[in-house]
Amino acid sequence: MIARRRRVVLVLALALAVPPGPVLAQFTVYDPANYIQNVAQAAHALQQINNQISALQNQAQMLIGQAKNLASLPYSSLASLQAQVARTKALLGQAQRLAYDVSAIQQAFTQNYGAASLSATNADLVARADARWATSVAGFEDALKVQASVIGGMDANAGEMGALVGASQGASGALQAAQAGNQLLALQAQQLSQLTALVAAQGRADALEAADRVAARADAKARFSKFMGRNP
Repeated sequence: MIARRRRVVLVLALALAVPPGPVLAQFTVYDPANYIQNVAQAAHALQQINNQISALQNQAQMLIGQAKNLASLPYSSLASLQAQVARTKALLGQAQRLAYDVSAIQQAFTQNYGAASLSATNADLVARADARWATSVAGFEDALKVQASVIGGMDANAGEMGALVGASQGASGALQAAQAGNQLLALQAQQLSQLTALVAAQGRADALEAADRVAARADAKARFSKFMGRNP
């Protein structure tokens, strides 16, 4: 009887310990090899995503660098330089009496600076001397105007140079640096053109003064020859 009871208790215990069929279907068998393979695949996929992100970041940085290299310089001194050159050119074009023209110079030297004719009267010689004196004075006046223009533009040139140097130092790319350098070269070329104009104006005045002295001696010789009654 006791043994029978024990068997009944054991059967009940086993019945309580083992869940019914539907509950057993909810449990999954753990496979370590399959789990390791899934983790490896996920890690590989994550690594590929990280590589793609890094590649996109590098491409973005490269595009940003190219954009900086191709960015144009926001500052331009061209208008200022052209204005200064135009002013100097206008002053040279305003040359009084004897302009910078080969045919006009030849004609003036034939009339007023060449050898005086023996038949020229004293009034003619005085008129020649007055014309030469007026031309010399005009030449020196023109030279002083050009000098004043060049000196007056020094402050503007200094300002342009400072702005261009600042733009060059703050350039964000190769194009901006190159453009700033080109504008600095243009500024130097403009300064050289001003110096050339200044030298030309001063040389013109000096040449006219020297020619006047030579012509004055020729006129004096003509007067003396006429006074002595012989050819010069």
